[in-house]
Amino acid sequence: MASRDQNTPAFQRNALLPSFIAAAVLFLAPVILKTDWSAIVLYVVAIGALIVGWFGVQAKQWWWGIIFLAIAVLWNPAFPFGFDGTPWMVAQFAAAVVFLVAGILIKSPAE
Repeated sequence: MASRDQNTPAFQRNALLPSFIAAAVLFLAPVILKTDWSAIVLYVVAIGALIVGWFGVQAKQWWWGIIFLAIAVLWNPAFPFGFDGTPWMVAQFAAAVVFLVAGILIKSPAE
């Protein structure tokens, strides 16, 4: 068995980049939703939720899979719910925070 180099991390955060991208889109969503690009928000968030949730399941943190499956359903572009108003803006901010927390906490052993 090969020994690990001192500079090589013991774990990797696969969900970090997709969660940052989805969180950035969610933080910009109040501006984007007033334009013709509103469908992009739904696609990026739904696909990002499925990716981050899958990385959570792979890291043996299955609860992230459930949380991000719910986010993917709420932001699904195929059958959008058409939420509106202040509660929807609060939900977008909360989902962005969940993405950021998951991106930081989901980690798996480095191969």
